Amino acid sequence: MATILIAVISGLLGLLVAGILARYVLRQPEGSPRVVEISKAIGEGATAFLGREYRVLAIIIVVIVIVMGVVPGLGWLVSLAFIFGALCSGLAGFTGMSIAVRANSRTTTAVQKGLSHGLKVSFRAGSVMGLCVVSIGLLGLSILYLAFHNHPDFIALIPGFGFGASLVAVFARLGGGIYTKAADTGADIVGKVEKGIPEDDPRNAAVIADFVGDNVGDVAGMGADLFESYVDSIIATMTLGMIAVMAPNLGKSLVGDSETAWLLPMVVASGGILASIIGIFMVRVGEKLSMGALLNALRRGTFSAAILSAIFSFLAVYFLDVDMGVFWAILAGLIGGVLIGESTNYFTSYSYKPTRDIAEAAQTGGGTVITRGFANGLMSTAIPVILMAVAVILAYKFADFYGVAIAAVGMLATLGVQDATDAYGPVADNAGGIAEMAELPEDVRQKTDALDSLGNTTAATGKGFAIGSAALTALALLLSYTQAANIDVAAITLLDAGVIAGLFLGALLPAVFSALALNAVGQASFSIVNEVRRQFKEIPGLMEGKAKPDYARCVDICTRDAIKRMIAPGLITILSPVIVGFIFGPEALGGFLAGSVITGFILAVTFSNAGGAWDNAKKWIEAGAYGGKGSEAHKAAVIGDTVGDPMKDTAGPSLNIMIKLASIVALILAPLLAGFAGLI
Repeated sequence: MATILIAVISGLLGLLVAGILARYVLRQPEGSPRVVEISKAIGEGATAFLGREYRVLAIIIVVIVIVMGVVPGLGWLVSLAFIFGALCSGLAGFTGMSIAVRANSRTTTAVQKGLSHGLKVSFRAGSVMGLCVVSIGLLGLSILYLAFHNHPDFIALIPGFGFGASLVAVFARLGGGIYTKAADTGADIVGKVEKGIPEDDPRNAAVIADFVGDNVGDVAGMGADLFESYVDSIIATMTLGMIAVMAPNLGKSLVGDSETAWLLPMVVASGGILASIIGIFMVRVGEKLSMGALLNALRRGTFSAAILSAIFSFLAVYFLDVDMGVFWAILAGLIGGVLIGESTNYFTSYSYKPTRDIAEAAQTGGGTVITRGFANGLMSTAIPVILMAVAVILAYKFADFYGVAIAAVGMLATLGVQDATDAYGPVADNAGGIAEMAELPEDVRQKTDALDSLGNTTAATGKGFAIGSAALTALALLLSYTQAANIDVAAITLLDAGVIAGLFLGALLPAVFSALALNAVGQASFSIVNEVRRQFKEIPGLMEGKAKPDYARCVDICTRDAIKRMIAPGLITILSPVIVGFIFGPEALGGFLAGSVITGFILAVTFSNAGGAWDNAKKWIEAGAYGGKGSEAHKAAVIGDTVGDPMKDTAGPSLNIMIKLASIVALILAPLLAGFAGLI
């Protein structure tokens, strides 16, 4: 009981610190009436979108609850855990976003006092998101443990919590991603390319929708994504507890009893929360407008948190009398996550050669920009895949399959500060846009641009971290599925026709899912582009700045299209493992999960890094390279950025959730599939 109290206290401490940070942000001055007006419009749009999205989700949740409740082998307790997981995920995303939309105007005002103050306000706003994700996740699992750990079906019950989190995550990421990229693409095509006006010009009708999208996609959506990874990694480790009690491939016991095996990942996560809190308060910067200085300030926080998390994990393993091999598995995951993030930074930051080469290619047009950028995205998969393979092998050698699962917990242990660096980006981006729309002095925009450029880099690094953690978590869930379905791992062999069919179908799912997500953005963008064009044509004096555009119309179009088009890819992800499992059998479903994880991981890295590099290549040109803003190279780079936006902010991040959601659905189904031969 004392051990679970550590998790409860850590979760409450995280929420307390999040509350203190939120109070600090909200006490900062909002700025001029014009700044407040713009910020209020962003907040109203974001809240309206989430309200409509959650209403659609509520209908889907009710249907799933009814089905799960009446299916023998699942029952109402699993349904209850499912509802609880969905509520926790929605609460974490909404809380973080509600602070983010209030922090944008305050960041705009704060940079007028100094760059350091602007970073402090925006990063602390992002930290609220990060701490809410980990604290609510850990508290939710702690409540489930305290309520049901003596129940005979406890291990079959807790995946329901992960299923609820995954369901909210896939729709939040898809809906938010479709929204934000439709608005962004529409604003860029008509504004920057056709009309030659600045990115956040108040004459552009899609600008407010673009700002709203940053919050619903890159704050609420990313928060739900990482919340899902966080709780699913802990759940996967708990469900592999019997392997820890007696590791069959090592021939020894890793933990003293099943209760220790269940609680260890929660204690490791507790140490990660404390490490993240310390890391957050170590982020400080001076007044120098240097990307290196700003990036080093954030790295100080993330690296410090990683080192502290490793120390706390060692103490947890030592005092719980756990085999030291488990600590080395945790460390393999932690180091792997940090290195994958750094690899992403190399392939997407304009401080390095790959992205500068793409900017150079812009001198010969949009075609060469697309070619170089996509090649860069494909090449960038090599290091993360190799790092993942090494982490899995090391974790397995040290602590069997339990080690692979807890390596994912180690990778996500510092999620509180990692998510803070990611959620900070949209706040800084909105702050810069507000400064442009409110026509504030040029020096204010220079400071917000510096924070925004840093946000692009940290967002790309955060996406790399999210993708790596998603792949390792999905693999841990796959291992949990084989145990829950009583599958001999040796039975998943390439000599089995069903397994081969499952591999092909699993490899196909990420491709179909990505096509639906990208096409959704394309269709929604089409509507926005035509609407912005219509307003420039039909509103007298708009281009001359004598009239105001109808911002609300674009917000409504984005909301409507995003909600409508997020449903198909989400439902395909949920239904695919059900169909494969019952038609081809549990072994084929194991092959299906393996195929989806591998293909999904590679596609997610490719999309994220290609899109991030295209975005930063454009920013490198805007900083003065190859003719700067308005040049032919800049127009070509904008085309690359327009192609890359839905890849890096919709399809790529959503793939993270897709591979985990398919795996958690399979884990839910495992008791029903155990011993089932399939229909064919």
